[in-house]
Amino acid sequence: MNPAKPLTSVDQLTELIQRLQGDWDADKPRLRVCITGCRAYGALEVSARIAEEIAERGLEDQIELIETGCHGFCSQAPVMEVDPFGYFYQGVSVDDIPAIIDSTLDSGAVVEHLLYTSPDGDEPIEQAHDVPFYALQHKTVLRNCGQIDPREIEHSLVRGGYSAVAKVLSEMDAQAVIDEVKQAGLRGRGGAGFPTGVKWQFCSDAEGERKYLICNADEGDPGAFMDRAVLEGDPHAVIEGMIIAAHAIGAEEGIIYVRTEYPIAIEHLTIALAQARELGLLGESILGTDMSFDIRIVEGAGAFVCGEETALMASIEGKRGNPMPRPPYPAQSGLFGMPTNINNVETLANIAAIINDGAEAFAALGTDKSKGTKVFALAGDTVNTGLVEVPMGITLRDIVEEIGGGIADDHDFKAAQIGGPSGGCVPEKFLDTPIDYDSLEEVGAIMGSGGMVVIDDTTCIVDLARFFLDFCQKESCGKCTPCRIGVRKMYEMVDGFTRGLGKPGDIEELQELAEVIKTASLCALGKTAANPALSALRHFREEFDAHVAGHTCPVGQCTALTVYTVNAEACRACDRCAKECPVQCIAGEPGKPPYVIDQEQCIHCGTCYEVCPFDAIQKS
Repeated sequence: MNPAKPLTSVDQLTELIQRLQGDWDADKPRLRVCITGCRAYGALEVSARIAEEIAERGLEDQIELIETGCHGFCSQAPVMEVDPFGYFYQGVSVDDIPAIIDSTLDSGAVVEHLLYTSPDGDEPIEQAHDVPFYALQHKTVLRNCGQIDPREIEHSLVRGGYSAVAKVLSEMDAQAVIDEVKQAGLRGRGGAGFPTGVKWQFCSDAEGERKYLICNADEGDPGAFMDRAVLEGDPHAVIEGMIIAAHAIGAEEGIIYVRTEYPIAIEHLTIALAQARELGLLGESILGTDMSFDIRIVEGAGAFVCGEETALMASIEGKRGNPMPRPPYPAQSGLFGMPTNINNVETLANIAAIINDGAEAFAALGTDKSKGTKVFALAGDTVNTGLVEVPMGITLRDIVEEIGGGIADDHDFKAAQIGGPSGGCVPEKFLDTPIDYDSLEEVGAIMGSGGMVVIDDTTCIVDLARFFLDFCQKESCGKCTPCRIGVRKMYEMVDGFTRGLGKPGDIEELQELAEVIKTASLCALGKTAANPALSALRHFREEFDAHVAGHTCPVGQCTALTVYTVNAEACRACDRCAKECPVQCIAGEPGKPPYVIDQEQCIHCGTCYEVCPFDAIQKS
């Protein structure tokens, strides 16, 4: 495929899309291999071996290799799909390639040992849509991830990419676009959930010499990788959404602010922007219209606070990324003092679907106040982990037990941390809570950008709260006292709980301090930094009491509070524990049980517990 460039009219774009779709041979065998997240498990080597095998056999005209973005099922990496048969292969290695090529050519025979089989031993599953991990998903934002080579704009066009731009520039004025987005009920997917159409309206109505559009790709939540996967797997979806947003608000300059720790996303974005310019979709007089708009990339240094809108704009301006009081809001006075609209990656990736399919179709999914789908990074202690996109309103139980396959290693569900460092933990009694903005808020969590870390019954909730407080106090910009001093004080208190330093009254002081920080901090980072601790206290107060009053950790995770002893009946005096002890605090003679642990010298590291082959070490 080699489209004529550049295009000078909307009709030319429409004709190009139709021609490419007509030329696409849907029956041609294709191997679609994830080379983004899966590369950590050898996907680049797998893809290279496929290319070599195809070339060595002279099969370039018969089998096509497509290097794609994330398929979603990260725990089964490397993964691939085989067209047109729909086979889903997981755990692929370079040694599997000859068999895959042979079977693909042999009338689509399947390589059975690469098929997914559920842990309960069911029959192998051939089709991706039948795999439980995918069965409940509904892909709007991720519609092209895992389907196209993100470095080839033609692949995007074949699947209807930029057709929404053609529709907008030929049929809809700015207000019509804003009204359509309002009617769809799309709320910002960056965390706050503010109505996107209303946000666009504010910026459209604002007066200024020029207006800016910013895509916030500064994804920094621990365990979150939704925006990264979209930028890596379908950058054209974000670019198309930005073109439509710029048309709606009257912006001529767009900026994608992406953290420098996302090198693959930056690489794919850079390629996609160059291709869009070459095709005439960015730049002066786009497609022969009076619209001029271009996009540049600004790399952030990785400061979590720069995900906050005013800090992000300060960073783009070359200043230190400190938040500013609001009002004025960015729509009134934002980047360089001009009206500015800021949306996150997932929000913008929804726009083309709203324009193409209509507001009613988008609003048909989800709940009354939370429309459409939501992308989550499912991580933690579930059997299945990865990237999932589900309709708003699905229950947490469906995500954990159906998509996630339940809790790994026969443990029990304890909680899900939803919303990252600004969110909260949702305990087992709320497993049937619908996943939408309002329902999550009622149980002390937030949607956030979509991080979902599932924890099992071996996780200490106090230590989890300590982890997120540590993250927030390190990421504080230090501008306001409640966040700079208060969050650090909270961290020190909870860290003390895990080391046996808690004393009566500390829990009450912690809660009081959290409420002050939540009220008095300048920006959203500070106002929400206490959320993990507050939700943990709300749902797991008994664990905090055990740490503070009893100086014990109920699950034995806080090593400073864990006492290790030797069970005399189980000990075989193999000497393994004594040899491995880093401080030589275990005494005994080989062959003469039992061994004894000197509690005054013990540093509670747990090494003896881990290495004992006879389960003779007990912890309490």
